[in-house]
Amino acid sequence: MKKSLLALSAAATLVAGPAMADTIAGVYAGVQGWHTSPDGGFASNNNTADFNLESDTQTAAYVAFEHPLPFVPNLKLNYTTLETDGNTALQSDLTFNGDLYTANSNVYTNIDIDTTDIILYYELFDNDLVSFDLGINAKYIDGALEVSDVASNTRGYTEFSGIIPMAYSRVQVGLPFTGLGAYAEGSYLSFDDHKLSDYQVALTYSFIESLALDMTLQVGYRNVDMDIEDLDDVYADMTFDGAFAGLEVHF
Repeated sequence: MKKSLLALSAAATLVAGPAMADTIAGVYAGVQGWHTSPDGGFASNNNTADFNLESDTQTAAYVAFEHPLPFVPNLKLNYTTLETDGNTALQSDLTFNGDLYTANSNVYTNIDIDTTDIILYYELFDNDLVSFDLGINAKYIDGALEVSDVASNTRGYTEFSGIIPMAYSRVQVGLPFTGLGAYAEGSYLSFDDHKLSDYQVALTYSFIESLALDMTLQVGYRNVDMDIEDLDDVYADMTFDGAFAGLEVHF
């Protein structure tokens, strides 16, 4: 599962930052703690279950490289965990990994998903008041899913992975001389039977601003909505959403 971390480090060595960007090169790095309330489920066909999933705290980390070279996109890498489990009394039959779990069965479910976003973007507009980024996102999903029914001694486990191309945008506004700001950032795809969105909105406060280093606090809301049809024989309809807090450094 953690091979997504290798994808982050490998991709970071391949690309250098933005086109219509800062007048000097810069690096942004951040970490976030995200409390999620998961909803939905998965199956081996279109009849996905609605599992009773536990709220949990996820982690996210990102790094972005920006430069002043024209026509060369900036690069942002974003790594996120999506993990939860729970016990559910099934409301209908569930088929998973070749086994049938009948309605009213009590099953344990475990979801362990890592996502790695490889984002290429341009700063189309950038000043102290407003900035606007637009680009593309190759979202790599690497997951493991488990369903088990102790009563029938049945257990299903599968791993799946794939790259899903998405559109990416970010809008950021600031209030000069106060350190206060806000942003909205997201990626979206609706293609064939896949629908996937990942967006966040946040308020920010820059408490250190200097020529060498900026440090910014973030408080906001993030939502990841996955409607996946037949990705490595996995069908999923799941949502992870909730509040997050983070810290970003710029140097």
